[in-house]
Amino acid sequence: MQYTLMHKNIPVVDMLIEDRNAHIAKLWNIQDIRHLPPGINVFKTGIDRAGLNDWLKARSIPASRDGLIDALKNLGIQSTAVLISKCYGLSLSDQYWICPKDSELRWENVNFFKNDFPKDVGEILFGHEPADKKLLNLSSPDNTADGWLRKRWIVADDKRFLMKGSSGFMQQEPFNEVVASAIMRRLDISHVNYTLTFNNDKPYSLCENFVTPDTELIPAWRVMQTFKHSNNRSDREHFFHCCDTLGVSGVKQALDKMLTIDYIIANEDRHFNNFGLVRNAETLEWLGFAPVYDSGTSLWYNTPDVGSHVESKPFSKTHAKQIKLVDDLSWFNSRSLDGLDDEVVEILSSSVRIDENRRNRIASVLMERCKYIERLANEKLIPIIGKHFISNAPAFGTKEMNDLGCEYDKETGQWYHTDPEKAQETAESLQEREQRKQDGIQKNKNNDL
Repeated sequence: MQYTLMHKNIPVVDMLIEDRNAHIAKLWNIQDIRHLPPGINVFKTGIDRAGLNDWLKARSIPASRDGLIDALKNLGIQSTAVLISKCYGLSLSDQYWICPKDSELRWENVNFFKNDFPKDVGEILFGHEPADKKLLNLSSPDNTADGWLRKRWIVADDKRFLMKGSSGFMQQEPFNEVVASAIMRRLDISHVNYTLTFNNDKPYSLCENFVTPDTELIPAWRVMQTFKHSNNRSDREHFFHCCDTLGVSGVKQALDKMLTIDYIIANEDRHFNNFGLVRNAETLEWLGFAPVYDSGTSLWYNTPDVGSHVESKPFSKTHAKQIKLVDDLSWFNSRSLDGLDDEVVEILSSSVRIDENRRNRIASVLMERCKYIERLANEKLIPIIGKHFISNAPAFGTKEMNDLGCEYDKETGQWYHTDPEKAQETAESLQEREQRKQDGIQKNKNNDL
């Protein structure tokens, strides 16, 4: 069938799509190259059709989705690719869609941001059987939601919320999302806030869509396709290069914060489609780094061995190496994490499958990883406008810090020294005192035993 790729109401290019597999067989009549999906190459011979096919394929539900085989049977289809045309390729993550050729449809009439949508697909993806397959309405934003966990979009108070499930015996991912939200709220890291909900005694995470009718999320993977990847640049350097060339500001510090939270919670799945940039869909202005989202595959969610080695993504396979890529930790305020262990235990207590020992162990290991970040911050002592911050200083009194020649920065809530050498000496001195304090506590515990 013939379609026009649209960006809201802007026609981009005409396409011949095979509806049975959502394959683009032909492209013609290029109308606005500027509004092509980011990362799609344009050659002398025309638009890269293979690249556009990969982009369209990525909009369909992946074959790894939990419960997909049964869902396809209940939907009466053989492939999730069929669902693309059923919803005009519309998503709640961006403003692209495919309009049947010569149709008078407009974005205002079909988009899921402002128009309600049937629950049929979402119900089936969550394991419910339809009462009558002949009456199914397959137009849904659930058709273009990626990821392997069960998920669906719901509407509440005219807002769009993503409801996402769990896996394995622990069913821990939804609780992890809430824990990650709590930590990022304390550290003032821009993030999507997650809450818990239960359906048929199963836990789900719930978050409001941060994409608006005027904006869109561009995953890092697509950003990295906008320019050629030089062999002498790492993936991280290439991502920075692309962002700098596109004129996106604040990316480095935002990425530092994301990698820091990923270290703290031992996130195992921060792949290049799990973070990105936000841009204005009409003006194409890049608005900045997207708030951190999708952090559930963490906290040793699928292993009984809490604190064991787990792999990391996207820039290194180990968290120990990846956290060393963080350049600036001056923003890290350890005081904001006081009482975090109790909050984590309380959140995890909502689960009937996470016992007390596991809850306490997770909270304990989290605090240990936070303390490591604090030590790392002191080692780095990144200067900001002549201020060399000392992030473990809050453990000591105001008079003591003043006596050491330190000043207090009200904006960051941290102590600093204007002399980098004295700042380093102060940090080392405070570390030694703290270590002696901890050694004394441990000695007393041993004596009590």
